[in-house]
Amino acid sequence: MFNFKIKRSTKYKATTTEEAYFVTITTVGWVDVFTRLSQKNNIIRALQYCQENKGLEIYGYCIMSSHIHLLCKATNNFILSDVMRDLKRFTSIKIIQTIQEEPESRREWMLEYFRKACEHLKKEQKYKVWQNGYHAEHIYSNKFIRQKLDYIHNNPVKDRIVTLAEDYYFSSARNYASLDNDLKVILLDLF
Repeated sequence: MFNFKIKRSTKYKATTTEEAYFVTITTVGWVDVFTRLSQKNNIIRALQYCQENKGLEIYGYCIMSSHIHLLCKATNNFILSDVMRDLKRFTSIKIIQTIQEEPESRREWMLEYFRKACEHLKKEQKYKVWQNGYHAEHIYSNKFIRQKLDYIHNNPVKDRIVTLAEDYYFSSARNYASLDNDLKVILLDLF
C-alpha cells in the first residue's frame, strides 16, 4: 500500500502522487474557526469532495478548533500539494461565507482579523484564513503511521475536549472504533 522510502522534506511539501503524508493545515493566528458545527461540516464536505473528485485517500484525520490533521495521500495522478492548495482555497471562501451569513458572535472581529492577515500580500485578496503552505511529513514506516494516528486521535483528549478519543465526532478515531462518522476513511491494519 505504501512506498516506504526514507525521504524527509525540509520544506514540508507533498509534491508527489501515491505517497502518504501526515499533513497539518492551520488557520492564521491559530484563530478558533472550527468551534461552530457549520464550520466543521464545511471541512467534512470539502474533504469528501476531494475524496470523490481529487484522488484523496484519507487514513486518519482530526478537525481541531484552529487546525486540521490528515494522514493521507493523493492517487490517480493527483499531487497532494495541488489537492491541499485547492482544499484551502475552497474552504477559505466557505469559511468567510459562513461567518458572514450564519450567527457568529465574533463576526466583526474574525472578518477584520482575516482581512488584516492579507494586507501585506502582493496578490490582491480580501481575506486570508489559512497560514501559508501546510506542514507535510512523508510517511516512511508503519511505526511512524502508528505514532501519527495516535497523535491525531489523541489531540482532542490532550486538549480535554473528550476523555476517550473515539468520543470526538470529528476524528477518524470513531472510524477505527467502528462508530458512526460523516467522513469515511481507509482503515489501516497496523495494530
